[in-house]
Amino acid sequence: MGKYEKLAENIVREIGGKENVNSLTNCITRLRFKLKDESKANTEVLKNMDGVVTVMQSGGQYQVVIGNHVPDVKKEVDAVLGVLEPETDSGPKGNLFNQFVDIISNIFQPILAPLSAAGMLKGVAAVLSFALGAEFAATSTYAVLNAMGDGLFLLLPIFIGYTAMNKFGGSPFVGMMIASSLVYTGFIDGSIAGQFAESGGLDFFGIPFSVPTAGYGSTVMPIIASTAFAAFIEKQLRKILPDVVKLFLVPFFVALITIPLTFLVIGPVMNVASDVLGSGLISIQTFSPIIYGAVLGFAWQILVMFGMHWALIPFVIIALSQGQPTALLSPSGSVSFAQTGAVLAVMLKTKNLKLKELSIPAFISGIFGVTEPAIYGITLPKKRPFWVSCVVGSITGAITMALGIQAYQMGGLGIFRYTGSISPDGDMKFAIYSMILDAAALFAGFGLAWLLGFEDDAPTAMSKDEAKNSFVGHKKKLDKTEVLAPLAGKVLPLSEAKDPAFAEGVMGRGVVIEPTVGEVVAPFDGTVMTLFPTNHALGLISNDGMELLIHIGIDTVQLEGKYFEALVKQGDTVKKGDVLIRFDIEAIENEGYSTQVPIIITNTPDYADIIATDALNVQQGALLTTAIVAN
Repeated sequence: MGKYEKLAENIVREIGGKENVNSLTNCITRLRFKLKDESKANTEVLKNMDGVVTVMQSGGQYQVVIGNHVPDVKKEVDAVLGVLEPETDSGPKGNLFNQFVDIISNIFQPILAPLSAAGMLKGVAAVLSFALGAEFAATSTYAVLNAMGDGLFLLLPIFIGYTAMNKFGGSPFVGMMIASSLVYTGFIDGSIAGQFAESGGLDFFGIPFSVPTAGYGSTVMPIIASTAFAAFIEKQLRKILPDVVKLFLVPFFVALITIPLTFLVIGPVMNVASDVLGSGLISIQTFSPIIYGAVLGFAWQILVMFGMHWALIPFVIIALSQGQPTALLSPSGSVSFAQTGAVLAVMLKTKNLKLKELSIPAFISGIFGVTEPAIYGITLPKKRPFWVSCVVGSITGAITMALGIQAYQMGGLGIFRYTGSISPDGDMKFAIYSMILDAAALFAGFGLAWLLGFEDDAPTAMSKDEAKNSFVGHKKKLDKTEVLAPLAGKVLPLSEAKDPAFAEGVMGRGVVIEPTVGEVVAPFDGTVMTLFPTNHALGLISNDGMELLIHIGIDTVQLEGKYFEALVKQGDTVKKGDVLIRFDIEAIENEGYSTQVPIIITNTPDYADIIATDALNVQQGALLTTAIVAN
């Protein structure tokens, strides 16, 4: 049982159960629920519950004040709540490309780790096959290793069915159900299509349809489009069906409507798009091989993202089966190395530990030619590294076609594709050219991504103990700690804060400043222990152990970062007077929010007394409070 599991269960029960919850977020000290009916919540019970500081009802939110460890409690509450039906988005966020990146990233982020692992396993199988020869490739051991790597990619629609349905606000397991139909064995191996070939082909109640030769295994776009439609249908059904039958009738009707429509319309539309794409690329190659190389090299990763790169495979197989070498896929060869170089730049440059850790397996997978983990989890969300790899891929693709590099057989991916470029008479020049281009692509991708940079994420939050132990020259607490005013403005006692959770001192003792200048500076030497994503609040810890919360405005978390600019990140070391955050006082007040800034010493029990200034107004850097250390 987790440390806060029981507390989480009690909170969910007393707010009216998970059926009463529309959504849950958290700020720096409290859980912020949006409840369907706040009258169902047992507010007095919650206020007196061990582990709950108090309860607030403000701004359409039901706020359960927990304290600084609220992220840990939220994880346990999320586990109790399970999957919530998301509220309808208030509108599009950002331009079309940003919306697309948001959708793709959210769909693929949860499966990046297994995607990376699968790519690495494919590399292991390729290494052993290359080292041990054709005899090993014919063994059942190799078959198992190959299945370990290929299995996830073959059944990728099932994984995407879960994550995409979750992203679009539907039931994830219904998404998996839809995907399972698409990758049903008979459709993947062609046996169902073969069974009905002589009787006129496939149809559904007389409506004809077709399935790709390899089925929908390893595809991406058909299941994403299907789940988007299914999520919409599910939401409509939930509005009209009686509660007593929703549990089984909603998934029944969603599947009954969506799966046939996918086979009849959505899948074929994707097939037509793939065929048009394949024919178009071949036409470009006929017109100008170098232009073809530049176009395919630039677009290859975009095609991979949509699963449309398979459009070229049948043409390659046909050529090779007739004993003809082909250059159709040659321009794509070095692209994975450009992508891998960009990943290496992100891995070495980022200060976000989670992103750095994720980059390592993505880099290894990229060497073996499996770039999905790199695309979906690293370069595409960062945008610039992705476009860097596309541009480098375009250049190497054009050079590849200019050199006339061809494949004589279907080779592996990444470093293992070189064998496919060795001619039947043993000429290795195309393999050598490929190795040189791959090395150049890796270095170019790395160099350009490093020079152009990217918008780095904040470092992962440090725990209190990590923060306390991370200081250079960390020293024992002094007899007193002085807090200088982080803002200029009017000083009020904490009891006059417009938020009862602060006014009642439940978070600790401190003061309120009504700011006259929209700038927060460091009140002591220390470390940024917590910076909330909306930049409206931060937690600091001084070099002698004081924990200070600076909360800009009341309920300003709902502004979602508008009018706030953070000049520091979590984990940064700061000196007295360093500018931490800037904010627009007038704009915040025009939105209807108070700009009061509660400044709270959250580890108040560590001190024998806390003495606030008696000045009515303070300037930045003036003495604000003095904390006397308990003996």
